[in-house]
Amino acid sequence: EVQLEESGGGSVQSGGSLRLSCTASGFTFAGSEVGWYRQNLGNECVLVSMIEWDGNKYYPNSVSVKGRFTISQDNAENAVYLQMNNLKVEDTGLYYCAAGSLRLPTDAKCPDWKYGYWGRGTQVTVSS
Repeated sequence: EVQLEESGGGSVQSGGSLRLSCTASGFTFAGSEVGWYRQNLGNECVLVSMIEWDGNKYYPNSVSVKGRFTISQDNAENAVYLQMNNLKVEDTGLYYCAAGSLRLPTDAKCPDWKYGYWGRGTQVTVSS
């Protein structure tokens, strides 16, 4: 059975930092499409960042995280991380880790199982 588990969420003030972690059992991140999604209170679910199967990192322009968020992968630990700096109120949401063999879409349902495996999410709350 494949399980993804996110951790590292919490409540911070604007300008603060958090580091999210995603670990997997029964699945190997190396060579897969792995990404972080954010679901806000309106249930909008957007891709925040992803690592493509060849290691290329992608940050959609629409979510304005480039330069503030950094996605990374540790194959020895079979983990994916999202370092979030200079957090803003609009970064608030439930952050999901998703992984699979298909390219992850920029908009999705959270979770959308046709694109692979999903964790249960970790809450990030940024206050002003």
